[in-house]
Amino acid sequence: MPVIDMDGVRDLGRELSNWGRWGDDDQRGTLNLITPECVSAAAGTVRRGVTFGLSIPADETGPYSSPDSGRFNPIHTMTRYRGDNPQGEFWDFCSSEDMLILGTHSSTHFDALAHLWYDDLLYNGRHHDDAVTAWGAVHCSIQNLVAGVVSRGVLLDIPRLRGVEHLPPGSEVGPADLDAAFDAVRLAPRPGDVLLLRTGTYPRQRRGADVGQGGSPGLTWECARWIRDHGIAAVCADNFAVEALGANPGGPMIPFHMLAIRDMGLLLGEMFDFEQLAEDCAADGVHECMFVASPLNIPGGVGSPLNPVAIK
Repeated sequence: MPVIDMDGVRDLGRELSNWGRWGDDDQRGTLNLITPECVSAAAGTVRRGVTFGLSIPADETGPYSSPDSGRFNPIHTMTRYRGDNPQGEFWDFCSSEDMLILGTHSSTHFDALAHLWYDDLLYNGRHHDDAVTAWGAVHCSIQNLVAGVVSRGVLLDIPRLRGVEHLPPGSEVGPADLDAAFDAVRLAPRPGDVLLLRTGTYPRQRRGADVGQGGSPGLTWECARWIRDHGIAAVCADNFAVEALGANPGGPMIPFHMLAIRDMGLLLGEMFDFEQLAEDCAADGVHECMFVASPLNIPGGVGSPLNPVAIK
């Protein structure tokens, strides 16, 4: 893959920009591509009535082992157990309660469009000083997604296509690979689709492998044009950043993120678990599903944990 520098990102960003496409005040970006007709068609993919959870466990064995990242794994603790009850003898029952402490990007999650920007501007031309404050995102927050994301999901199982269990660290998935993945499952991309990108990274991490060694596999920045041309509404992956990390030496670290979130307004989901879904798709040959995911209603949130579901 050729390296892209900041000037290249700016030029391609202007070419692929969705700023103003759905109005100057739009804060939903490519989710506007999911029309009522898309939702209805997604429901039509349900044939067997089976469901697959796509989230990783929100526990201490998550992907973050170093505090240097600024993120930490979820912390779960009990606040009431063993029959503890502050009301004592006046109540004839016992109960248990707990709490969960986690960052909005520390488990399976969506990135809000306020999560990332460059040259001081967020999606749709909002200046970061006005859009993101110490109290949260004023524009492009995760609250714009509280009605949920419901559309056709298409599993693109890249390791299976290449005849391997998982993609090696640093492996790149380019536009030709996306075409080949659709061809392999005899489907065509449709406007409003949610791409479910399996790299095999998540199960390796859960088994203790250092999946960061050599860079996480994923999409190349060149996929941004492919996604824009095909009207894709969202991309969700089983890795840390959707894109291939370490694949643009000498240039911006995450050029796909920059083009996707800031310029295209593309919804990105990270750290999904597609293993059970992938096994089922391989068994029945059906790689499309009804994808359903909804973020928490976090005022000003720049991301949110999810428990997404695929229905076949």
